Amino acid sequence: MTLAWLLAAHIAVLGYWLGSEFVINSTYRYVSYSDRMPFPERARLMEHVMHVDQHVRYALVLQATLGTALAALYGYVPGGETVAIAAGTIGIVWLGFVEAVHRLRHAPIGRTLAAIDRASRYALMALLVAIAIGLVGGGWPMPLWLRWKLALFACVMMCGVGIRLALIAHFRTWAVMARDGPTDATNAVIRRTYVRATAILLLLWLFIAGIAVLSVAKPL
Repeated sequence: MTLAWLLAAHIAVLGYWLGSEFVINSTYRYVSYSDRMPFPERARLMEHVMHVDQHVRYALVLQATLGTALAALYGYVPGGETVAIAAGTIGIVWLGFVEAVHRLRHAPIGRTLAAIDRASRYALMALLVAIAIGLVGGGWPMPLWLRWKLALFACVMMCGVGIRLALIAHFRTWAVMARDGPTDATNAVIRRTYVRATAILLLLWLFIAGIAVLSVAKPL
């Protein structure tokens, strides 16, 4: 029964993740192309985008936690129920940390927390790739399709990093707009940034589609 509920939650979180991405992208597009909207209103909507982005972060933590618990309970990784409980505990702490990073992002400690958050994501990506290619857990009874899923999950996370790198131009330009007011030139930068970030997002969705196909087909 526990396995069935965890599997259902694992599937539901995927829908939660995709839904959050759609809301973020559609709202960001509206903000980017609303040149005639008063800037304070655009800024308010952009702040809403940053709040909704938290749901993507929650989904990532939940997917990693639920995936680890399921792998342990199915016997794909050693540890069984002990590892599953540990994954759940770490997931709860991780969710609390992600929330703290968001709430304290404007505080003096914000940059330090954000740096720790980024480092933890890079470490998780490296671990996923290491497991996928057998550098870690090469002797575990993990099917090849699951190792491919882990590799694709790492690719999804890499796309998330790519989107944030693409948005550096947005935040720099947005600060100029907040100080001096929007111009045709700054609005053009915002629109170009939206297009670049969306292109990476489409690749992210492609990787998620691949994860879904492997989860259902289990071809290898």
